[in-house]
Amino acid sequence: MTKTTRGVTRAHLGMVLWALFVGLSFPAVGLMSEGLPPLLLTAIRFSIAALALLPLLWRQDERWPSIPGLLLYALMGLSLAGFFGTMFWAAHRVSALSMATLFVSVPLLAYCIGRGLGVEQAAGRLLAILALGAFGALGLAIAENNGDLSELKFGFGELAFFFGCIASALYPVLSKWGLHRGVLARQAGLRTFWSLFMGAILIGMLGLIWEQPVALMRMDLRDTALVIYLGVFSSGMTFFLQQRATAVLTPGAVTAYSYLVPFVSMVLLFVAQPQRIGWHWLPGSLMVVLAIALLLRRGESHE
Repeated sequence: MTKTTRGVTRAHLGMVLWALFVGLSFPAVGLMSEGLPPLLLTAIRFSIAALALLPLLWRQDERWPSIPGLLLYALMGLSLAGFFGTMFWAAHRVSALSMATLFVSVPLLAYCIGRGLGVEQAAGRLLAILALGAFGALGLAIAENNGDLSELKFGFGELAFFFGCIASALYPVLSKWGLHRGVLARQAGLRTFWSLFMGAILIGMLGLIWEQPVALMRMDLRDTALVIYLGVFSSGMTFFLQQRATAVLTPGAVTAYSYLVPFVSMVLLFVAQPQRIGWHWLPGSLMVVLAIALLLRRGESHE
């Protein structure tokens, strides 16, 4: 196995770990007190993650980005703010099934945008894997809703969330584009720090506009501990793994691992509520697992 192949395989395995961290973050979020401002909490999480990565910043000679690099980090932060902002706005206006259905478009959007910006090559096999994973994730979303499709619709709220999905797909594409042109730092830790730092500022600004900062006073010791955990692992570690993978994988392949997140959530659901196990979960699960297995196999051969 060559050094390049090992790096690609390590990136794929890192994204499997990424999906595990993201899947485990949902139960942690569910343990937090109700009524806390989600955008401001996200900004705090990103700030904690950036602080955790700060030692990496001081150990690097190229710690400060250039003006073009800073502008690109700002665009990356804007893409994060766009996704989280529209997600929290749509949460009270759009059904969970509609949001899950629209979110499966992110890897395909990343592939298409990446093709337009020249960081993706025509790859029929990858496109087929993305489609397989999308159908699998959609099947899991329908199973979660007990097969009821009555909540599935497309209105203004769904349109807004779809633009948020486009913003989410832009993040790895912009990272890859900046790496190809030497605008962003070569070290994954530096790219993670600056994108989280800019994202924290922009999401915090949205939170100050849309939310009540005084609501943060309701946080207790458990909430504080959970936010620190989510900041270090669910934000810092996951973005680091994503940035490390972006250096050797294409945006479509990186975002395809989002299909594994509902599978992790399903396993956790079965552990907590085994009575919900049924055959209706099987088709989507098999398609997601098969899609990830094909990605891993593709990574062992080439990227």
